[in-house]
Amino acid sequence: MNIQIVAVGKLKEDYLKGAQNEYAKRLSRFCRLRILEVDEDISPAREADRIRKALPANSHVIALAIEGKKYDSVGFARHLENLMIGGRSDITFVIGGSDGLDKSFLKEADGLLSLSDMTFPHQLARIILLEQVYRAFKIINNETYHK
Repeated sequence: MNIQIVAVGKLKEDYLKGAQNEYAKRLSRFCRLRILEVDEDISPAREADRIRKALPANSHVIALAIEGKKYDSVGFARHLENLMIGGRSDITFVIGGSDGLDKSFLKEADGLLSLSDMTFPHQLARIILLEQVYRAFKIINNETYHK
């Protein structure tokens, strides 16, 4: 299983980098994780072009967007499991910059995911997503994880 995260912008704070590294280490038992960062731009359309160039071929693309589908953790795990059972061995999550993702990109994505009705800084959204992907793999494998 290959999981990619394509994110606009770089993690700046050490505590966020530490959290990303910790979840990357934990996820290494379950999948191959790749995190690609693309440069921020004042134009969401130019950011979208950079994201498109970073996407792996034939990957199932899930864009994070406020209007996306919301899951609880078990539902998200089942969604990932169904994608895997359906033959999707490459899943790419895309996190936009502070202005979100370009509307044209959202239309092209295979799915939209909302982490919450609340708004999070895009750097923190990356950590929340990593935690939920890790939690999903623990659920899929019937392993315990703190609640």
